[in-house]
Formats: sequence, structure tokens, C-alpha cells
Amino acid sequence: MASATLINPNPIVYEKKRTGRRQTVEPCDEGDATREAIDDLEIFDHIRDITDPEHPYSLEQLNVVNQDHVEVDDEKGTVKVVFTPTVEHCSMATLIGLCIRVKLLRVLHQRFKVDIAVAEGSHASEDAINKQLNDKERVTAALENPNLIEMVDKCLQSEHMISS
Repeated sequence: MASATLINPNPIVYEKKRTGRRQTVEPCDEGDATREAIDDLEIFDHIRDITDPEHPYSLEQLNVVNQDHVEVDDEKGTVKVVFTPTVEHCSMATLIGLCIRVKLLRVLHQRFKVDIAVAEGSHASEDAINKQLNDKERVTAALENPNLIEMVDKCLQSEHMISS
């Protein structure tokens, strides 16, 4: 995960918070068409253990993501995640946002519109990053780049090692 020159060589590492992780609720019988609504905790559970591209810590441990910055409207089918890079000039911010988007694309039903944003005032290129992360064509083009998708997959795969 580390490169030759670290953007943030000494990040502050926070303790992971204990949250009441949701348990999957199975329908009562096969004919039951009801489903449990998705909420901010469920979304946070999906993204909290994504590994930072530069350090062997989760996005939660680096305080890049937290449950308070996740908004879900299950009825309208919208999810918004605001993340905070560890430094204002973080060159990994777009990759981190792309990792969050890809994770949610893989786990959420396609009826959800996902909006990913850098926290206001947390990055020098905030507007450009937000535009890039929420432009469907740019995201699609990024995901066609084998090197980039390999980096995203690496961050998503290592989340299983961190959460233990």
C-alpha cells in the first residue's frame, strides 16, 4: 500500500468505534416481499474497512469516513457519503472516493443513486474531485483502466484483513 514518497508519512490513527453492526434479517416466508430499509449504519459498515491506498489502515481508522457523514434516504433511493482526506493536498483523494463508489456499486441495488463528496474545505481541489467522482462517464472511464481497477480492488480486498 505504501509508495516511495508518502503524501502523509505520519497519519493520526484513531481507534475503531464499536457500532451495533447490523444483522441480516431474513424474510419470514418465501412469499414475503418486504425488505429491510437501508440506513446510514449499513452503508458505513460497507465502507469503514476499506484500506487506505497509502497506509495499512482502514478509512475509519484514519477518520477519513465516519457514520455521521453518511446520509441515506431509502425511500428516494439516495446515498451520500462525505469523506475527509488526511491532508489538504492528498493526491489519493480521488482514488479513495472511487474505492467508496465501487464498493457501494457492488453491494447496493441499482435503484440507489450514490453521491460521493470530499468534505467542504478539506481539500485544495475539492470542486474538481467532487465533479470527477460524480460524473458517470469519468467513473466508467476510470474503471476501464486496468491499473486503476487493480488499485481499487487491492483497497477493497484488504478490508477483510483489517476488520478482524
